[in-house]
Amino acid sequence: MNNESEADEAEQDAPDEPTDEADPTSGTDETAEEATDEGLQYGDFARLDYTARTVEGGDLVDTTDPEVAEEEGVGEDQEFGPRTIVPGEGHVFGPVEEAIVGSEVGDEGSVTVAAEDAFGEVDEDEIRTISADRIPEDDRYPGAHVEVDGQRGHISTIIGGRARVDFNHPLAGEDIEYEYEILEEVVDREAKAQALIETVLGMELELWFETDIDEEEQLVEPDEDESEADAEDDDEDDAPEPEYETVEVEKDTLYIEATPQLTMNQQWMMGKQQIAQQLVEQLGVDRVIVQETLGEGMGMGGLGGMMGGMGGGDIEEALEDEDVDAEEIVEELEEAGE
Repeated sequence: MNNESEADEAEQDAPDEPTDEADPTSGTDETAEEATDEGLQYGDFARLDYTARTVEGGDLVDTTDPEVAEEEGVGEDQEFGPRTIVPGEGHVFGPVEEAIVGSEVGDEGSVTVAAEDAFGEVDEDEIRTISADRIPEDDRYPGAHVEVDGQRGHISTIIGGRARVDFNHPLAGEDIEYEYEILEEVVDREAKAQALIETVLGMELELWFETDIDEEEQLVEPDEDESEADAEDDDEDDAPEPEYETVEVEKDTLYIEATPQLTMNQQWMMGKQQIAQQLVEQLGVDRVIVQETLGEGMGMGGLGGMMGGMGGGDIEEALEDEDVDAEEIVEELEEAGE
């Protein structure tokens, strides 16, 4: 039995590509327009390898390289590998997106992201002194990461019954340097969908595309001559009833097979509509349908549903109709209980 829930339905154009003003020395606007069409563009899917470090101290911020991660002793329970990003969608910092746009597969580069474009400048107002009693006893030491009134920070100093807590991002005020290589442009739609889901939810899911035929009620536009004739014959307060007709409409649909991991994923629970909308816009589909498979075949699940509301005699008759040995089922249940 399949339970299908339509997460979203929309049809929107891809994000507008940015255009640059023509170089007055180039002679024509056409040359400038051609230049903007070369290489990767906003809205394209690019697969990258990159490593990001703080400029000042060289501390690792993020990487796709498993060797770098191992050297730094980070992410023991995390898988490292190339990532797919979409310039213009905020998957990486803006200056990195800008560096990628116009580049070709195989290009390598380095870009420095200023603190204000990365994790923000240090806000002195976000460094506050609070009572140490508001912090769990095990976390009352400098450097401890704490949460106070739903806001996360780290303890700078703690003296007596007072703690100085910095609620800025740990990397606030740090310029970040990215070194990257463009490995490929992703063009397959299923690969694009999988990449977006991995980026947002951190998991792989079974998915596929289908073109469905739906029936929709559409307003019948009256013939212009008939409309004028009706307007002359009818009083102002006696307007004709609108007419509708049923038409078949093609729906380009992305299907996603729901799993227990998906239904329990916090990001999905909190923002499934926004995630579905992102998939619709970036993949150019009409809608996303999340499909949950609740049961296969008859089995005991089928019998359970069939038995609901039946009396003892009705159950026996139903089992006989389904050619099921009731005594055998009882024996299996007793063995399972042991």
